[in-house]
Amino acid sequence: MNVQRALELLQTTFGYDRFRGQQEAVIGQVLNGKDALVLMPTGGGKALCYQIPAMLRPGVGVVVSPLIALMKDQVDALLQVGVKAAFLNSSLSTQQARDVEDQLLEGRLDLLYVAPERLMTERFLEHLERSQIALFAIDEAHCVSRWGHDFRPEYLQLSILAERFPTIPRIALTATADDITRKEIVEKLSL
Repeated sequence: MNVQRALELLQTTFGYDRFRGQQEAVIGQVLNGKDALVLMPTGGGKALCYQIPAMLRPGVGVVVSPLIALMKDQVDALLQVGVKAAFLNSSLSTQQARDVEDQLLEGRLDLLYVAPERLMTERFLEHLERSQIALFAIDEAHCVSRWGHDFRPEYLQLSILAERFPTIPRIALTATADDITRKEIVEKLSL
């Protein structure tokens, strides 16, 4: 896919003149249907590395995030610039969650942020199988590492994404990962 379209989206939707660091290379990789591991400092623009490809590829970008407050902040910011985004986590009522699931199944979302515990339910995985998926983004990917400071057991199960959705690109993102943790992320997520 054309990275020029990504640059136009960066400028028109997000208001930035140009990409920073490795953003353009990562976006190009994901636009072309390939997996990526992104190690960037907090505030380095990791989110754009999946948000832009999710908006340009057909379907919805599914973002796995363990942080409810971050999901809400990201979705609020995306909605303000006209991006069709939502989140699914324990902060929603049953009816609110069903409304978001309906938006997913009807193809009305560009980005859907979901807690790993919700993603791993068979019901939600079946919803994903009935939806067109642009990509999977695994935020805070260091959580797959048993040696990481934020180990989350649910993250170890995310290899199911490669098994059930082998043609969908996966992008793992973190600000903190030494060599051992990076290798573990690649292995555990089957990148």
